[in-house]
Amino acid sequence: MSFPLSVLLSTDAFPPVCGGSGWSTYELAKGLSARGHLVDIVKTEIGRSPGVYEARYESFRVTTLRGQVPDLPLVRNVLKNEKMWSDLAGYLLKDRLKKEPVDVLHAQHVMSTVPSIRAGEAIGVPVVATVRDYWPVCYWSNLIYDPESPHLCPECTVRMMSKCVLPRSGAASVGAWPLIPYMRRNLRTKRRSLARASAIIAVSTTIADDLRARAPEIAQTPLYTIPNPVDMVALDDVHDRTSRPVPEPYVLYAGKLATNKGVQFLMPALKAAGITWPLVVVGDGPMRGQLESEGRALDLEVRELGWLSRREVWTWMRHAALLAFPSYGPESLSRVLIEAAALGVPIAAMDTGGTRDILHAGTTGLLSSDPTGFAQDLARLAADERLRASIGAAARADVRVRFAAPSVVERVEQVYRSLLEPEAA
Repeated sequence: MSFPLSVLLSTDAFPPVCGGSGWSTYELAKGLSARGHLVDIVKTEIGRSPGVYEARYESFRVTTLRGQVPDLPLVRNVLKNEKMWSDLAGYLLKDRLKKEPVDVLHAQHVMSTVPSIRAGEAIGVPVVATVRDYWPVCYWSNLIYDPESPHLCPECTVRMMSKCVLPRSGAASVGAWPLIPYMRRNLRTKRRSLARASAIIAVSTTIADDLRARAPEIAQTPLYTIPNPVDMVALDDVHDRTSRPVPEPYVLYAGKLATNKGVQFLMPALKAAGITWPLVVVGDGPMRGQLESEGRALDLEVRELGWLSRREVWTWMRHAALLAFPSYGPESLSRVLIEAAALGVPIAAMDTGGTRDILHAGTTGLLSSDPTGFAQDLARLAADERLRASIGAAARADVRVRFAAPSVVERVEQVYRSLLEPEAA
């Protein structure tokens, strides 16, 4: 069966304003389109002026379903789930799939997966669900129950939930404990819905293993491990054609400035490593003030650039002396790491989640298990130019093969066709 397919991608994020999951959805859409398939995007988001909005991004039709919820701790999260699930499922059933049938509905992230499965099941359309982080097994999607603890949550029990709800409840404190029964019910709904998907794609072996261990409901659902697609042609162009943004060497951090990204470890590690190069920060987030104050206290130069366009980010990556990746939460499959490796940047990273799906310890990156080891790896890379060159070259050669968009998208297409023609699977 080689005829073109009609595919509807449902997502929480899509360009031009998005993070890694949005760009991964874009690369999938672009790759499917290049293979001759008809691809449309349905995006759900929270914002002002609720309603349905039509737009185009490059060649893609993007339908945005916007909802509005109050900006209150915990309450916002509940309404985002219940209201947006209901709104998206209703839109897909009443306004989209019956009027514009598709061959496959492919849900891309947490807010779009449950309603997509419900809608596809009701109308008889195969639904593929990509799991990009820990949302089926952690209410907060990151396994962090206490930002001050060096350990991640082992399981979502009532006892552990009573701990994880406190740092996120603001002034509500222990008054938020009555939310725990809802949290447990919410997770059961996510796992049971996911089990009814036609197929699940986990973006890393860590995500796949975690789903098998913590979500027994999905035991009978086909589960594939397929990484995020990356546009290596565009990265090659940046690698070959861009000039240095500044003449001197610098350390790069790229991403959100948040606890789960390990920003709390970054400045102390640079100080302990004795690195005198400037730290260039591409990104922003709630820990920006802490990063600035730590830089002043430790007498380290920090240049904060905020969020930049993809090509600008890649330009700063391409010419960095090294990339510091101190992630604390269990990374599912970091797009920052893949892109930096594809550009030949030497990387020192904390060994969390799916990071080992990208980097091979000691050959294509230096991986550490704690902040002390991270600081030692930073010092080792900064002191050894030959090591930086060899690790960067090895990483570039490796990831350009394994994560190139055409081969990854072909694997996703094979999943689609296995559902539409099971005897050929």
